[in-house]
Amino acid sequence: MVQPDGSRIGNLTGNGGIEAFIAGMPKAELHVHHVGSASPRVVAELAARHRGQSKVPTDPAALAEYFTFTDFAHFIEVYLSVVDLIRDAEDVRALTYGVAEDMARQNIRYAELTITPYSSVKRGIPDVAFMEAIEDARLRAEKELGVVLRWCFDIPGEAGLEAAEVTARLATELAPEGLVSFGLGGPEIGVPRPQFKPYFDRARAAGLRSVPHAGETTGPETVWDAIRVLGAERIGHGTQSVKDPALLDYLGEHRIPLEVCPTSNIATRAVERIEEHPIKRMVDAGLLVTINSDDPPMFGTDLNTEYAVAARLLGLDEAGVAALARNAVEASFLDVAGKARLVQEIDAYLAGWQQG
Repeated sequence: MVQPDGSRIGNLTGNGGIEAFIAGMPKAELHVHHVGSASPRVVAELAARHRGQSKVPTDPAALAEYFTFTDFAHFIEVYLSVVDLIRDAEDVRALTYGVAEDMARQNIRYAELTITPYSSVKRGIPDVAFMEAIEDARLRAEKELGVVLRWCFDIPGEAGLEAAEVTARLATELAPEGLVSFGLGGPEIGVPRPQFKPYFDRARAAGLRSVPHAGETTGPETVWDAIRVLGAERIGHGTQSVKDPALLDYLGEHRIPLEVCPTSNIATRAVERIEEHPIKRMVDAGLLVTINSDDPPMFGTDLNTEYAVAARLLGLDEAGVAALARNAVEASFLDVAGKARLVQEIDAYLAGWQQG
């Protein structure tokens, strides 16, 4: 991927040894979007199926240029154009299982996939059919691929309180079995967090965990709002948290994880250059940092690449990378037994690598 200064993030992934280790390492991912994870092949197929109704290219090779963003607002515009390609339940089912296939190829064992049901329901997919489609794909992925999926239903902030009401209703009245959390995505600028408090209160009362995006393109005050008003148990991105020492102390003391997505932050211009990414300051402050890919095909990345970028920025060896992988398991909403199994798998992989 090309940065604003013309250099390539790929140059920072370091030596082949650590990349080979990462590729085989069992992993969990906590911040990755449903539609944003659609592979170029799937996006191009959907664009061809709806030819003439969308400006999304039908050639997978042309998508790299289409997925080059000038700023965060442009990213949202492009993202929504891809969302508009999801027209029926079969599109949803195929997309979801395709995402799981890509995860299996990266040795991702567990993922909490952020889904925006409002976007699909608004476009005419019946809500029950939508739920059935994602659940069918989830069960098939676990059985056939060994990938355990859970859902985070998020409010698209740019769509306002109507979207919040629909998302809260779907999350509390039609909750699929795989649903574990409730989030808030989209732009932060001009979309204050406090207005969504009643909807987060309803979701939390129904047993869902609070995981809003915050502090990506706005300052630390957005993270404070997410914690104090929305009851955030994890923070999506949280990039600007490093600007507030008191916030860093609070995040560390209360062990509130950050879902860090380095390449995404460069692609959306939330951070200018990868060398300037605040991940090291987060780690040095003792925060629980997890590594994630956000919208991987759109950003020309995947979770393996994000771990390699993090390893380079943090100067990590294989044991350090495995520690980051354990962070994701700890910060996940996987059950206790599932967490123990995945940590054991990571530890066994590291031990085998070091011995062999």
